[in-house]
Amino acid sequence: MNITLAIILITTLVSLYAWNNPVFLESMLLNPKKVFQRGQWYRLLTSGFVHADFGHLLFNMISLYFFGGVIEMVFAALFPGNGSIWLIGFYLVAIVVSDLPSLFRHRNDSNYNSLGASGGVSALLFSAILFQPLNSICLYFAICIPGFIFGALYMAYSFYESRRAAGNINHDAHLYGAIFGVVVMIVLYPPVMSSFVQQIASWRLF
Repeated sequence: MNITLAIILITTLVSLYAWNNPVFLESMLLNPKKVFQRGQWYRLLTSGFVHADFGHLLFNMISLYFFGGVIEMVFAALFPGNGSIWLIGFYLVAIVVSDLPSLFRHRNDSNYNSLGASGGVSALLFSAILFQPLNSICLYFAICIPGFIFGALYMAYSFYESRRAAGNINHDAHLYGAIFGVVVMIVLYPPVMSSFVQQIASWRLF
């Protein structure tokens, strides 16, 4: 079993258990006030392993399956023998970093809770787009568009929804997870930026 599938399996099992154990689920959520007042910093990480419902879990795990594999191969090439460790570290740090804006933004809101692997998944997704910007991403397995166009639309949507602050979806995690993934990959492998630009320049609509 590769690391991507292992992460998917662990996340799925933890989420399934949490749905049947409300006390456990509550202990995993990112609640900024409890983080600051009780020192429960672990919530920044554990919140990435529980999900709101089956649809939420399915979307994140499918995305993780397709794009995690790409970055797993990238790390294996960049760090022979240590690629798995780099992938795990990258994914976990992305979850934590992507939650930091929400942590400080809602630090005095005792009713705010956040959960889901969206920050880590966004980091993997946008890292994959950086390496393969012309590969199609299919929405609902029907509408397919090049990855770099999807990425631009996704960033714009996440930014807009984050400012609107409606609903319970943590759009900040989507946004900052994506930024984290792109920045880290450029730092680790600078040539990816010129490759990305060259691929975009060669794209034709028709």
